[in-house]
Amino acid sequence: MQIIPAIDIRAGRCVRLEQGDYARETVYSDGPAAVARRWQDAGAQRLHVVDLDGARDGRPGNQDAVRAILAVVTIPVQLGGGIRDIAGIEQWLATGVDRVFLGTAAVADQTTLLNAVTLFRQRVAVAVDARDGIVRTAGWTESSGVLVGDLIPQLSEIGVSRILYTDISRDGTLSGPNFAALAQLLDQVAGLPASLAVIASGGVSTLEHLRALSDTGVEGAIVGKALYTGAIDLAEALADAASP
Repeated sequence: MQIIPAIDIRAGRCVRLEQGDYARETVYSDGPAAVARRWQDAGAQRLHVVDLDGARDGRPGNQDAVRAILAVVTIPVQLGGGIRDIAGIEQWLATGVDRVFLGTAAVADQTTLLNAVTLFRQRVAVAVDARDGIVRTAGWTESSGVLVGDLIPQLSEIGVSRILYTDISRDGTLSGPNFAALAQLLDQVAGLPASLAVIASGGVSTLEHLRALSDTGVEGAIVGKALYTGAIDLAEALADAASP
């Protein structure tokens, strides 16, 4: 299982939100690029970058900060937030982003999602952000009314090969992943005709959480607040994951 540090950007700064609430923000750095270099130096093999302003507003809001990250790291960077059309996907992939995540567009505009998957294949993935089993959009601020269990088969039929599943109620809380909801999701994924890789996010705060996630068979785990508070040391977590 890959351990992927998260870099959430709002107004050009590296922040963490609690349960996706923009009113509950903690700023950890004024320089996201320096944070990216720090995680790379600690051994990260991939970074997960989110443009929080873009996710909420529906258009990119932190392009300069993202480009600064791309300029200082050599590891793959995956990006989500405010990317709603083919032109936006194409632009970021051309700029050096390795993988783009669609969230709102994957629910509200599945024609664009289909076209994106057709054009860019595995370089496009879907962020499935949920609260109480309902997918939320627009930077987690709106309920789509769509059940996670209904969306997953649709994504598989479209040809999506990878999803990032976030339990919003756990995100930024250090309270542990929602293993029950994740198990239900993975059971559903296992029954799909086509394989669908799952990256888990939300609530990770200990090495034990990471070990338990690895045991579920997820492809990766996003770690955010736990790294910034020091609850998890990235180098230690990576070494633990690599040990037999």
